[in-house]
Formats: sequence, structure tokens, C-alpha cells
Amino acid sequence: MLELNAQHIRMHQSAPDKPAALEQIARALSADGLVAAGYLAGLQAREAQGSTYLGQGIAIPHGTPETRDQVHSTGVRLLHVPGGVDWGDGQVVYLAIGIAARSDEHLRLLQLLTRALGESDLSQALRDAQTADEIIDLLKGAPQELALDGKLVALNTEADDFDELAWQGVRLLKRADCVAQGFGQQLSIDEALPLGQGLWWLSSDQAVLRPGLAFVTPVRPLVHQDQPVEGLFCLASLGEAHRAMLERLCDLLIQGRAGELSQATSSRAVVQALGGQLPVDWPSARVPLANAHGLHARPAKVLTELAQQFDGEIRLRMADTDAPGVDAPGVSAKSLSKLLALGAQRGQVLEFLAEPAIAESALPALVAAVRDGLGEAVDPLPEDSGEPLAEQPPAAPLDSAVRPPAAGTRLQATAASPGIAIGPALVRKPVALHYPERGDTPDVELKRLDAALEQVFREIDTLIAEAEVDSIRDIFTTHQAMLRDPALREDVSARLQTGASAEAAWAAEVEAAARQQEALHDALLAERAADLRDVGRRVLACLVGAESEQAPDEPYILVMDEVAPSDVATLNRQRVAGILTARGGPTSHSAIIARALGIPALVGAGEQVLALASRTPLLLDGDRGELQVAPDDAALERALALRTQRAERQRLADERRLEPARTRDGHRVEVVANIGASGETAEAVERGAEGIGLLRTELVFMDHAQAPDQSTQEAEYRRVLDALEGRPLVVRTLDVGGDKPLPYLPMPAEENPFLGVRGIRLSLQRPALLETQLRALLASAGTRPLRIMFPMVGTVDEWREARAMVDRLLPEYAVPDLQVGIMVEVPSAALLAPVLAAEVDFFSVGTNDLTQYTLAIDRGHPTLSAQADGLHPAVLRLIQMTVEAAHAHGKWVGVCGELAADAAAVPLLVGLGVDELSVSARSIALVKARVRELELARCQVLAREALSLAGPREVRAHVLEG
Repeated sequence: MLELNAQHIRMHQSAPDKPAALEQIARALSADGLVAAGYLAGLQAREAQGSTYLGQGIAIPHGTPETRDQVHSTGVRLLHVPGGVDWGDGQVVYLAIGIAARSDEHLRLLQLLTRALGESDLSQALRDAQTADEIIDLLKGAPQELALDGKLVALNTEADDFDELAWQGVRLLKRADCVAQGFGQQLSIDEALPLGQGLWWLSSDQAVLRPGLAFVTPVRPLVHQDQPVEGLFCLASLGEAHRAMLERLCDLLIQGRAGELSQATSSRAVVQALGGQLPVDWPSARVPLANAHGLHARPAKVLTELAQQFDGEIRLRMADTDAPGVDAPGVSAKSLSKLLALGAQRGQVLEFLAEPAIAESALPALVAAVRDGLGEAVDPLPEDSGEPLAEQPPAAPLDSAVRPPAAGTRLQATAASPGIAIGPALVRKPVALHYPERGDTPDVELKRLDAALEQVFREIDTLIAEAEVDSIRDIFTTHQAMLRDPALREDVSARLQTGASAEAAWAAEVEAAARQQEALHDALLAERAADLRDVGRRVLACLVGAESEQAPDEPYILVMDEVAPSDVATLNRQRVAGILTARGGPTSHSAIIARALGIPALVGAGEQVLALASRTPLLLDGDRGELQVAPDDAALERALALRTQRAERQRLADERRLEPARTRDGHRVEVVANIGASGETAEAVERGAEGIGLLRTELVFMDHAQAPDQSTQEAEYRRVLDALEGRPLVVRTLDVGGDKPLPYLPMPAEENPFLGVRGIRLSLQRPALLETQLRALLASAGTRPLRIMFPMVGTVDEWREARAMVDRLLPEYAVPDLQVGIMVEVPSAALLAPVLAAEVDFFSVGTNDLTQYTLAIDRGHPTLSAQADGLHPAVLRLIQMTVEAAHAHGKWVGVCGELAADAAAVPLLVGLGVDELSVSARSIALVKARVRELELARCQVLAREALSLAGPREVRAHVLEG
């Protein structure tokens, strides 16, 4: 760990410019044996990426991740330059702290320095310092205050045991940025201290970013070490910050008042009892920030100077995440460093809070100054997001300039669910729900809210009972859990105390919670944010008494901007002929459910479809991705004939579903199934699967509050193997990470999780987790054919490290029919296929990820995903390279992405030499039928020709012609 030491400070130095200062720092680090001589290049590269100026005369130059291998040992060396060094942009440095760290050890030092950058300016003091000890005292600054507010209290938390309750406490501390990854592992449950009266204490000083105290109570009494558990304190300890709180807690326990904590009904009561930070209850005003570069130094300086003209306290916080009267009170508007630390960006809403005595004069002046640009010329925002919430507007209002497509128009969209649909358009646009901002008494409003929550909960119960598809039931079960979220209800209740109506409080809290999830740049959490808004709108509609739109009795085509999960799940398949959306991609949540329901669907058709008049006749082809507006009689007759042909094709395919797939000239292609749980195996086999080509093992991990042990996993894998009755099983090891997190594997937010710690990278960082899964797989196999594949392998070293673990464990188990391979999901794996093929037993190409990484298009992007087509020649070339390398070494190749079930792709994949196609159970019969129509020689010609075409559109046209 990096520590500040007076002996490491070189006092009274001079440097003419920043490059010279960096050279001096590099020499100091190298002379003391901390770094290699080439570390200077790392310091220079880091400055080129962005200035390391921290503020108040301090800079923290350090190397880049690429130069960490030049660090011999962790340490810092400080350069005191009383004459100052120009660090760029007018920033003068008097103290440069050179850091040598092999990982993220410098983050703790940054926390210490941030404490020092408080209300006062250190620049003058640093310049005038005469001794190293003076500088150390300046940098240590005032001790940090203990973080203890409503965000760190969770009452009536769902927890099955003491471990899970402790995890909930760690979760609160992490969300409050009190602890870093690894804090939870440092807590020793066995050393938990009983305080008496049902209260317990856990603490650690490892991986602590700032001191904080979380308090959680279980929804039902627990027992730990034969003693009752009614509440748990979880302390992130740093220095003496918690001493005053601990003394107060001891007084409460001595007086026998523990019940005020364990039986509390509001977080406010707990915080008040422990002497924590209560919310500010001052007048407030909101205003959107229009400055192009956000609240950077110059406008922030103007703002602080204005705030300092008022004789009283003024606070500032981000309205997007902090709620009036509920959350943290923000930062002082008179502190330049605190304002800069907010990182406010253009378009975000600032909220000022002022002492009542000065609010009437201060708030209008501050709002006006922000609107005027704080000394900068600003372009107006698209809309004034600073106005109080009075209605819930549509997520993406239709541009009035968009014109509907004319009769007879053919539109190309993304095929999301196969089939032909004919019917009138029902164009459904979000309806603004109007409601008053202010309500009756808090008790009356809370009763209204509880009644709405209960009504919606019962409505969803009915939907769950009527749902025929597991994925739909899972969505609604999640929605019910959101309705029962005690923290969400408590936060809404706190808003009601300020006089808000039930509608306004509920809408604001749901939106704030959704934005917090989206801010983590996490795909799975972003999906949960959409669910939260979905169920939130349902409750809001109940509160305002809005009635659902009545659909016509005849079969119709639903047209929407995007279809929320509950919209799809409540569709009556007898009345909804098809679904058409303006946005979305083929892998979106609703598209997947539409396929499960068997409703033809097109997505990403563009805003023009929202301008269609209701009851406009539509013809939707979910196989070809084509929409016809107001088709003529001849087009309708052709479509009806085609639909009859497809139905007959499906019937004939189903009759031969159990037969193997062979081309006309006898070439054999295995057709197997993708599944996510053991319960899906029997259906896949019944539908004709010759094995399982992809068992996603994430579900067994997601179904548990902590990592499942070997016996739990082994039972799941045995069920799959038993149902296969000797057919091969291909298992993908755990594929989670930055974009698909597990609650018990906390990870720091990543700017781009799709390029972060996921798949095999995460497994190799958590070898115990991977070893447990491998043991469970090997133990379950016996003499049955087992294929283990590692996801997201991008380097040979990753493969070798994972394979080495299998080889180390294998002697303990008798598995005569075992193969170990990798998924080809990133271009580097395909490019390295000639090297990897000599070592792996097989390849399985995951075309969904391979396509998005090759084309640099997020396959879930609302407007670009339609372009992420796996039939792009660039993707096909990577598949070709993989197959050629594998076959040269006698290895087989499968394809387990969406492309394997694409009728246009099957002949090309067969022609490229793919040995196995792994698809959803519903697609097996049709894929087999498609293979039987082909001739290998012709497929090989088609594939060669496709590789030379310009793009996926040309490839698809070429297949149709061929």
C-alpha cells in the first residue's frame, strides 16, 4: 500500500517545465529502485492521455497500465517545487507526487489526497512549506467523516442466513463508494461480534475507500452462532472516523434501546439515533446545465464566487441521482474542488439547496447564472429538463416531420420472429400520465400507493398464472420483486413526507433508481432498469386511474416504438397477428419473447412506422424482414400461399425431426440444441436434437444467493446428461462479467464492459470458482460424452491456463469421453485458430459476439443492431479461417449463435465446412430440413462466392439467387 513519508519528499526543487519535472520524478523513482529506467516513457504517455493535475497545486504523475511491468516495487516520491511548474491549461503545480504501482494501489492514496482538497486552497501553503513534515500534515488534511445516511440503511431485507445479510451490508457500502472490490472477502463472518439484544457487528479496514457504516435488518429473524440476529452493522473502518458513532451506539445499548434500531420502520430513525447525516430540508431549485464541457473549472469558479456573496450555506447536488429531502445533502456551492468533483455534464440537472434565511434571494440568482452559462456562451438544450416533473412523457417522442410510408411501400426491417402476419395496424404510443405534484397528508398518500402496489401485484399474479412460457413468467416474477422492494417503498415514503403526491413520489423514485442502474454501464442492469420503468409505469397508471387501450377484436399488427416486456407478455396470440417496432434489434428482450410466443415480429423499422394511421392494412414477413404497407390483393394472395407453404414445410420437417441431417449428396451435419437449464433437455431431444451444443451454465449461478457448491452444480449437470441418454453434451463454463454480473461477485463498473473482465478472464481471476465448476462437470460425466468449452478466449495463454486446470483435475475422475475446446467469439481467436487448433479438441463459433466484435456494433443497440448481420463477409471469413485450421488438425467446428438457425446462412455454413449447428429447440426440425435440401458441392461454391461480396445484403441476395 502506498504511504506518504517525509523521507520521500525532495524539498525546494526547481523545474522549468512539465517535461523536466517528469524527468526528475522518473530519476527519483529509478534511483530508489522502485522502477526501471524506461518508466519515464510511461509517465509521458499518461500525461498525453490526460493531465494528472489533481487540484490546489498538486499533480500525481504515474505510468500507464502498459508500463506496470517496469515497476519493481510499490512506492511514491514527491517533488516540491515552490517556484511552480506549468502543468498546462494555466494549472500551476507546487507538489508533484510520482507514483509507482503495479496495480490499483494508488487509489488509496487518491482518497487521502481528496480529503486534503477541501474547503481551503492548499496552493499557497504548499509553496511556502519549509519542511517535509509540513507537507505531510497538509496532505493528511482533516480526518474523514463517517458516511452514515439513509442510503446506508436497509430495513426488512430478504436474507436466508447471516452470510446473505452481511452481503447486503457490503452492497450498501459499495453503492455508496465506501469500499472497493474485495472488501467483502476481508470480512470474517466467524469473527462477527454479538452486541446483545439481537444486534451484531462486522468490520474491516481492508479495501476501504472512505469510512462508512451500513445497517441492515432481516425481514425475518435469523440465528447465528445460536444467537438471534435482528440487525447487523457493517463498518468500513478508516482511522477514528467511527469513534463518535460507536460511543453513541454503546450508550443506546446500555440504556436498553436496541429496539429503536432493530425495530425501526424508517432509515431516518436509524440515522438520527446513531447521530448520522440527516437530509437537508431546505428550499431548493433545479436548473439544467447547458455548458458544452460541463461544470469545469471556469464556470465552477464563477459559481463559487456568486455563492460566496450570500451569508449562509448553499449546497449543490445532481438532481438526476439525489432526491430532495431524502438523499445526501450534496456539496458546498462555495467550494471549487467539491464542485469539480461532482463531474456535472451538459444536460444534467443541478439542484441548489439554500438555508431558508437566504433562499429567496440566493436561489433565483444561482439559477439565472447557470441558465446564462456562468460566463460562457452556451447553446440551448433540446428541452428544459429543469422544470418540475408534472407528467411522464414518452421515452422517444415522434418527430412531427416524419411522414408515414405510402400505400404499396415495401420496407426492410430486422427479422425478429419468423412467420407471416396480415392485419390492420394498431399504432400504440405512450400516453402522458398527468398528476398533481402535491398530495394529501403523507399517510393518505402512502395508503393510496400501497393500494396501487397491491392491485398491480395481483394483476401480475394473474399474468403469471396465464403465461405459457417460462421466460415470461420469469419477467413478471422480477416485476413482483420490484413491487415488494422495501428500500424503494421507504424512499418513496420519505418523499411523501415533503408533501409530494403518491404519483410524483413514485415516478421520481422509480426514475432515479433506473438511472442509477444505467449509470453503471452494465448491460444486465440496464435491462433491469427497463423492467423497473415498465412496472413503475404500470403502478403510475393505476394511481391516476388510466384505462388500458382496448384492442380491436380482429387480428391486428401491434405497432410501437419499442415493446416493453409486459406489453409482449400480455399479448393475446389469437388477436395479435404480428409485432412491428420502430427501434430494437433481433436479440432484444421483447424480440426473444415474441419468438417464444410464436408471434411474427419485425424490429428496427424506423420512426416512419409510428406515423401510420391506425387500421392501415399491413403485411409483415418475419422470415425475410419485409413490411408491405397497404398491399394489393395480388400481394396478399402470394403471402397467404407462402404462409400455407411454410406451415406445410414445418409439418413435414416435424415428421422427420428425429432423422439425421444429410445433404442430398450424403454429407452429414449434426444439429443440436442450445439450452439454459436442465429442464429444457427433454424437450430438445423430443424435437430432434442429436445432443446439446451449448449448455449455458449461468442460470445455476444466478439462481443462488452465493456461488453454488460442487454438489449443487453436479446435480444440475447430471440431470442434463441423464436426459440426453448418451448423446453428447457441450457445456460452456460460467460466462459472466462486467456486462452480466452476479450479485455475489461484485465488480467495479467498467466504461466498456463488453471489452472488460468477462468470460474466461473472470474465471481465471477467480480460479476457485472455475475449479469447483470443472470438478462438478467431471464428476457428473462418468462414461458419457462430455465437451467442456471456455468462453471469450482471446489469447493462447488464456486457453493454456484453463486447459492446465482441467489436466490437473482429470486424474481424480474417470471420464473416458472428454473433449475440451473454446468458443470463437472474438476475432483474435479466429486469427489464432492455426495455433489453437493444434491444442484444442474443438471450436464452437459464437456468431452473436463474433459479429458485434468484428463489426464494432453493439448487437443490442437500438438503431445499429440491424446492421450487425452475421452474414457479413468479414464474419464469414473468420469462420472460414477457423474451420480450415480445425480440419487441418482433424478437429471439428460447431456454430452456436443465431446464425446457425438462419435459413440463408445454413448453406453457407455447410459450404464453409461447419460440422455442427446448435440452435434453439424450436428451430431444430426446420434446420434439419434445410440441410436435406442442399448439395455440399453447390454450398461450397456459394460460400466461396459469398466471401468476395461487399456486405450482408449482397450475401443474402446471392443465396436466394443460388
